[in-house]
Amino acid sequence: MTKEIFLNQFYTDLLLVKRDSKQTAITYKISAEEFLNWLTTERIKLKDVSVQNLLYYLINRQTDGCSELTIAKDISGIRALGDFLVRKGMWEENVALALDKPKAVKHLPKVLSIEQIDALLGCIDTSTPSGKRDDALFELIYSCGLRISEACTLQLANVHLDEKLILVRGKGDKERIVPFGERALEKILVYLNEVRPALVKGRSVPELFVNYRGDPISRKGVWKRFQELEALSGVEAKVHTLRHSFATHLLSGGADLRSVQELLGHSDLSTTTIYTHVTDRQLEDAHEKYFK
Repeated sequence: MTKEIFLNQFYTDLLLVKRDSKQTAITYKISAEEFLNWLTTERIKLKDVSVQNLLYYLINRQTDGCSELTIAKDISGIRALGDFLVRKGMWEENVALALDKPKAVKHLPKVLSIEQIDALLGCIDTSTPSGKRDDALFELIYSCGLRISEACTLQLANVHLDEKLILVRGKGDKERIVPFGERALEKILVYLNEVRPALVKGRSVPELFVNYRGDPISRKGVWKRFQELEALSGVEAKVHTLRHSFATHLLSGGADLRSVQELLGHSDLSTTTIYTHVTDRQLEDAHEKYFK
């Protein structure tokens, strides 16, 4: 069996058996391929891999300048590979479980102020069809804390205008219901009534947001449009910064952590707690500014 066929089997197993997300499966496949390449270089057979071999490999990765976050991802990928090999009968036990993942340093996410959000979205030219679409798109991303992939795959049937709710399919195909406000509703209605019908031209397109050809908008397309707004507004940010800002603004406004967790679709509350550190830092900065 070639390495390519083996890696494809591993990737398929992650998706269909382990039910991992596509992004996780891709990450683990990349980590597995790096590890297999190293084994080939060192002339070590996969079936003979020991814990000592794994430690040498990780030391080699660190020597090559890999960050702790990359090393942690590598370990997760090799553990998943080990589980696959055990079920395939190639390993008697998953020796990779003996590896301890390094605690990656968590950097505080960048957050925009309300004024910066307004400046960014205010640069959208709503006199054009694409501008009206972008106005609805980025307003919804911010006001619902959506990931780019969630906005691109949002189904028209899952947008409930009367209730002002959307059903979002997030990582691992987990679904959550997120409310949106009057401002987002107005922008969505303009897009649905004045723009989308002319783009899809009578075709049945399940996704809410489409490009100029009437096809579902791509992540690359969203990134490109956002970069243009960034340049126009002078506000440095990424699309994902809108999601970070959504969470932080909610907490700053008094929302409880558990509610924000549900709205973001985080499976673990500890993932959401990083935003409490952001708001703490904002308080410290404000205090230092006025009480030097």
